[in-house]
Amino acid sequence: MAISVIIFPSISQIIMDDIIPNPLKHDEFFFWILLGLGGFFMKDALNCGRIILNNHFEQSVIFDIRSDLYQKIQRLPLRWFDTRRTGDIMTRVVEDVTAMERVLIDGIELGLVSIIQITAVGLMMYLTNWEVALWATLPVPFLAFGAWLYTHDARSRYKEQRESSSDLNALLHDNIAGIRQIKAYAAEKEEHEHFNKLSMRLRRASLRLMKWWAFYSPGMSFLGMVGYILVLGAGGMAVMDEEMTKGELFKFFFLLSLFYEPVGKLHQLNQMALSSRAAADRVFEILDADDEPEAASGKKLAQPVQGHVIFDQVSFAYDEDQPTLHQVSLEAKAGQTIALAGTTGAGKSTIVNLLCRFYEYDQGSLSIDGQELKALSKNSLRDSIGYVTQEAFLFNGSVRENLTLAKRDASDDELWKALEAARAHHFVKELPEQLDTNIGERGVKLSGGEKQRLSIARALLKDPPILLLDEATASVDNQTELLIQQALDELMQNRTSIVIAHRLSTIQNADRIYVLEKGRVIEQGAYEELLHQNGRFAELASKIEES
Repeated sequence: MAISVIIFPSISQIIMDDIIPNPLKHDEFFFWILLGLGGFFMKDALNCGRIILNNHFEQSVIFDIRSDLYQKIQRLPLRWFDTRRTGDIMTRVVEDVTAMERVLIDGIELGLVSIIQITAVGLMMYLTNWEVALWATLPVPFLAFGAWLYTHDARSRYKEQRESSSDLNALLHDNIAGIRQIKAYAAEKEEHEHFNKLSMRLRRASLRLMKWWAFYSPGMSFLGMVGYILVLGAGGMAVMDEEMTKGELFKFFFLLSLFYEPVGKLHQLNQMALSSRAAADRVFEILDADDEPEAASGKKLAQPVQGHVIFDQVSFAYDEDQPTLHQVSLEAKAGQTIALAGTTGAGKSTIVNLLCRFYEYDQGSLSIDGQELKALSKNSLRDSIGYVTQEAFLFNGSVRENLTLAKRDASDDELWKALEAARAHHFVKELPEQLDTNIGERGVKLSGGEKQRLSIARALLKDPPILLLDEATASVDNQTELLIQQALDELMQNRTSIVIAHRLSTIQNADRIYVLEKGRVIEQGAYEELLHQNGRFAELASKIEES
């Protein structure tokens, strides 16, 4: 930039005033031409190096921001995710980070270079001829006013565009994940219409931005060209009045192009900053969210863990207006198996969620081996718990990668033993690459029963002192259920187990059964004892047998 401002206008003036009018200076003329060519080459060579260094720095910043954002997402409580869409979060991590970074790297560089260039060129213009320079800079206040006018109400426009894009990505993510359900219910037309509706919203928001830019950019360009016309008029008059040479006028036009070039870049920077601000608002909404409390801090669970679990008058609500648990009291002594029974929505899964501290209970006391859960490190607590969820979730990777989530350094022998205990070794051996076979997104290449058995094998590999089974056999047939139940019976010996089941076969051997209704414990006792009471449990049992 400095080379352009200082050397080229001076070379052009020398050539116009001293070299071209003198036919005897051919050699000197070619010297100055080669000097100008060398200067341009040096300028662009340095610019090449600048772009390479800038790109390396840019990608490093994007990596750091994106890494910090992902780390932050992992530290957020589950309650935060309850009201967020996966596609929206993905858009913030992938697209908004890139948009935000552009103004941090490209914007700072562009703005700084442009301001220096405008200042240097403007100074040279005033030193060359202050009267013509005054005419040249006359449009600048109007350019500044136009930029303010464009910026004044732009935040809402860019925010609407970012949110519309995020909504469309969220819908696309949901529809791809649920493509089987869409096809099963022949809902392709309705979902296409829904997609088009959100796509039209994005189109309108984008066109609104483009309409403003369509007036703003040509308008600023016109004001810049007014500067050229003013210089042509004022400079031409000065040359005719011999107050200025042709070389000085040529130099002035060269300087004017260098003056208005960064002005145009500042307009682009203005647009970039507005888009970046809308993206940054969405990124910092995540970064500023409160972390999951005491995920790593707090006391460690005393070792060895016995697994004595006590719920004492525990109350909890996902929403303030909808209480889920009401003064629930239950106990699982070390090595016992307790079962939770009840209709859907009774609060069974909530009890498991509270024990894992996915959510914080509002009232009462919840302890393991006499240690209050709220005083414990969540990492220490969860290291001692094996959890098999109602819906078996498997990652898009190999069988090995899904199992070693529970134990990173597990050997092949340990993996096969866990698979055998979960009655999953037979079908894994039949896979093309056995442990290293990719099972697809959410385990799509496996049946429901196979996915559940892999999920159980993962919990078995962890070998935890406390085992949580949330309807672990709900997705398997009767024959597979029998095999898994044998493995679970063996697994649950000498460890505390809390079982949620809708099949009586999974809770007949439980030491104690707690029956829940609308978030309250209404019955408790052994299996046969509850049947003889002819209460709510007996009613549930009869319905299950009939089905």
